Amino acid sequence: MADNIHKMGNDYNRNSTSLSSYTSSTVAGDEVYTALWMLFLGLLFKGLITIFTFGIKVPSGLFIPSMAVGAIVGRIVGIGMEQLVVRNHDNPFFQNMCQSKQFCTITPGLYAMVGAAAALGGVTRMTVSLVVIMFELTGGLQYIVPLMLAVMTSKWVGDALGKDGIYDAHIALNGYPYLDSKKEFTHTTIAADVMRPRRNDPPLCVITQDSMTVEEVEAIFRDTSHNGFPVVLSSESQYLVGFVLRRDLMLAIANARKNQEGVVSNSIVYFSSQVPNNPNDPAPLKLRKILDMAPITITDQTPMETVVEMFRKLGLRQTLVTHNGRLLGIITKKDVLRHVAQLGNQDPESILFN
Repeated sequence: MADNIHKMGNDYNRNSTSLSSYTSSTVAGDEVYTALWMLFLGLLFKGLITIFTFGIKVPSGLFIPSMAVGAIVGRIVGIGMEQLVVRNHDNPFFQNMCQSKQFCTITPGLYAMVGAAAALGGVTRMTVSLVVIMFELTGGLQYIVPLMLAVMTSKWVGDALGKDGIYDAHIALNGYPYLDSKKEFTHTTIAADVMRPRRNDPPLCVITQDSMTVEEVEAIFRDTSHNGFPVVLSSESQYLVGFVLRRDLMLAIANARKNQEGVVSNSIVYFSSQVPNNPNDPAPLKLRKILDMAPITITDQTPMETVVEMFRKLGLRQTLVTHNGRLLGIITKKDVLRHVAQLGNQDPESILFN
């Protein structure tokens, strides 16, 4: 197809005796129409393949396919406009494009460039950054205005058909827990309305500071899939000490079993600085270094408007809810998203996260 497009540049009915004939637009020959059919076939094939490349979860198939589809459509429109102007050069509407019957200047390549920008702008809803990208690619400062008009028009058309661009649509399609920074949350609920565990839920899974064995901690790994665990002073007091990540805790226990002599299933896991030295007991496992002593916490009366802003601006995955220093529950980003959906009259259980 590339060879045919190259040939069509030489298959115009030009006057070879004119020095300016190769810079002007003339009536197309047979090879140009053949290349047009090839462009139509390429458009169908590229559009079909682009549907699949948009959906696969690898970094390929967004910018270049969108620009290729837009460039093909732009080139077809450019050739059509060129022949329209050449065959109607006496029309007053085209008089600024034709200096004479033999000299009408229409550049199909410019239409291809504008079409590429318009297609990519409609897909991604980019505006200023896309114009800058196209300027850097082409170096044509004189084409900034048509690029700006095409990009803005494509964005308006895209927004009229649907508010979400390709990235936002993929976030919703793949079920990623994402909080949109552009949406406002103005409801008057508090953290106690959103935190888990709820009234009928099982108690929160926690790790005590200095009373659980390695075997008990490993049992928690088998029974849960949480990414982290709150560490409390004791099961009775529930005073918060810190937060430990699941991967750090699993790695620390695995390394201790492998490298530290005397660490067995009955060894006590300590997250405190003071560890008793009893020769009759198994060697203790000291894990204070992996403990986050200052996790992000809120009180049960914190407004959810503040909680949502914390998740957005701090990039939190979870926050602990306390009351007078005692752990009450936890709020994850998924809990926040379900709560926002519920307030928007959506079914919170219908939201699926990966």
